[in-house]
Amino acid sequence: MTAEGTAVDTRPTKIMYVAEATAHGGRDGYVTSQDGEIDLRVAMPPELGGDGNGTNPEQLFAAGYSSCFHNALILVGNREGYDLTGSTVAAKVGIGPNRHRGYGLAVALSVSLPVLDAGIAAKLVDAAHEVCPYSNATRGNIDVTILLG
Repeated sequence: MTAEGTAVDTRPTKIMYVAEATAHGGRDGYVTSQDGEIDLRVAMPPELGGDGNGTNPEQLFAAGYSSCFHNALILVGNREGYDLTGSTVAAKVGIGPNRHRGYGLAVALSVSLPVLDAGIAAKLVDAAHEVCPYSNATRGNIDVTILLG
């Protein structure tokens, strides 16, 4: 949102890359990517009544968001000339019922920037949150908490 309260358009002006994946069998099947790099069994976690013998969409989302956010952090850190040695981003993605008889997600990102002081680290995390495509896609419809430690 801008200071005036109007939405900021974060849609791409040019598509630079397209990823393709296909699900077979939903939460009890497998997923593949067009290039063959992903070929994974998908299973419901025990907490949702499954056997847990496979990955699940929440794990895949956590992997994607954490790697994308970390790359955005590296990008803004490099632009500003900061050392991000040893930095990491971990994501937790929770799922649960929403108020509309469906399901919703919540995300917690844990960011570690061990060689930077807290003020600079916070500045870079805020900038990365504006740059990251996952942050832009989820803003306003998924609760995202960012913990800096």
